[in-house]
Amino acid sequence: MPLNKPTICVLGCGTMGIAIIRGTLDTITGSASVQSSPKIAHATAVTSATVESKEEEDLLRPAGFIACVSHPESAAKLKKTLGDQVKVLHGAAGNIQGVNEADVILLCTKPQVAKAVLSAPGIQEALTDKLLVSICAGVTIEQLQSWTTPTTTVIRAMPNTPCKIREGMTVLSCGPNTDTQSMTFTSNIFSTLGRCRTLDEKHLDAVTALAGSGPAFACVMLEALADGGVMMGLPRDVATELAAQVLQGAARMVLTTGAHPAAIKDSVTTPGGCTIAGLLTMEDGKIRSTLARTIQEAATVASTLGRDKK
Repeated sequence: MPLNKPTICVLGCGTMGIAIIRGTLDTITGSASVQSSPKIAHATAVTSATVESKEEEDLLRPAGFIACVSHPESAAKLKKTLGDQVKVLHGAAGNIQGVNEADVILLCTKPQVAKAVLSAPGIQEALTDKLLVSICAGVTIEQLQSWTTPTTTVIRAMPNTPCKIREGMTVLSCGPNTDTQSMTFTSNIFSTLGRCRTLDEKHLDAVTALAGSGPAFACVMLEALADGGVMMGLPRDVATELAAQVLQGAARMVLTTGAHPAAIKDSVTTPGGCTIAGLLTMEDGKIRSTLARTIQEAATVASTLGRDKK
């Protein structure tokens, strides 16, 4: 399915839909400003491969966005949030219009209503020969394909809320007949929001639990660390800042250096020191098994989200 400067329609444009639109628009604007810089243009050697890559990138760059929501009140708020760069529609008629006018459809609804949205009169026909990217937790590619058409290309994506600040983690999973261009386009879109990688669909429930729900779990840990600081006399704002920066710094060390978390832990754990005292207290509280079981339970629930409720 050729994607030449596609228009993207976001069905159910809530928090994540807005993050995707903003991240992509910011990247387009940033890319344009970099490419227009004479210093960069002068310093870069232009080869045929560079030109081909640039041309392919331009073809895959979205030409525009359509955001669809259920109610006129939501549409009015969305227009204020996104401005004139995005066309905002509402209601069932708006969904049909948006899908008809778009080349790529991002399904950002709640998992429980995905079937109803895709099964609405006129939607299935409008999806013919188009790319559907779903961020609905627990809704499988097989389900999505059964609610669309055989010629609809289906990709599942699991992003998380830090995408709002372009520090997100997204995992993609492709249908069996997904072409390379559709995969590249989808990866490019979510890469504007942070990190992006591809896995087999069988892993997506675990991804939903770890990456999707993970920010909530991390915030509980952050809050607990800050509470400890407050207990020992630190002002609340200072304790929260220290705890947040500690978690961010430790995470960046793992991602930047590739070091195992245990190696980083050991590097700051001196014999008879305060760190080992604190670590033993954590072990007394069975923090490792508690966190691991947290992911296990969240993944179990994620696997049920796309099931029809009877």
